[in-house]
Amino acid sequence: MSDNTLVNNTATDATVANTAENQAPAEKTYSQKEFDDAMAAIKGSLTRKLLKPYESLGDVEELRQLKMDAEKKAQEQAIKRGEFEKTLSELAAKKDAEISKRDAQIKEYKVNTPLLNAAAKHRSVNPEQVKQLLASRVRLNDQSEVEVLDEQGSVQYSDQGKPVDVDTFVGNWLKQNPHFVQAGASTTNSKSNIQADTQKLDITKLDFKNPEHRKLYASYRKQSGLV
Repeated sequence: MSDNTLVNNTATDATVANTAENQAPAEKTYSQKEFDDAMAAIKGSLTRKLLKPYESLGDVEELRQLKMDAEKKAQEQAIKRGEFEKTLSELAAKKDAEISKRDAQIKEYKVNTPLLNAAAKHRSVNPEQVKQLLASRVRLNDQSEVEVLDEQGSVQYSDQGKPVDVDTFVGNWLKQNPHFVQAGASTTNSKSNIQADTQKLDITKLDFKNPEHRKLYASYRKQSGLV
């Protein structure tokens, strides 16, 4: 092969290579905006595909807002319900306190005072002590009526079948426990004084919670020679 032929073949190969390189497709490049737009399109397509079964329910944003409103309303109702229950509890406590106060006043008037007066009437040495000792044996029933109880806790009745009253109960108890009763008067003058004072002062009507009544009772005891 001649040198000219070799040169021609080499030139031909170079030409073919350059032509092939020029004919190869150039690599496509994308800007950031084009990439973002493509991703947004893909996301939108997937979103529409996923939400398509729920299209009959309405707009997604509207549904989300409705859900938020419902949760907020439920919270507000729970708060109101809690405040209402708290108010009811406070009212119930106030009512119970008023009932307890009323019951205490009724008991003081119908139980404690009659016990104290009966103890004084039957010449107890210490009416207050007798009242405290016998208080557990006297109660108020559901109708706020006084009931005297026996040692077993049942309502006590007389031989005539009637409920025993406080005065009878205290008198009988003092007879059975004479050491709680004042000693008898020693002189005729003392007896006459007691009788005179009894005509002037009805100790069964004394209220020993009243300071003036306690003074009267103390004066009565002093005049009767009991102190």
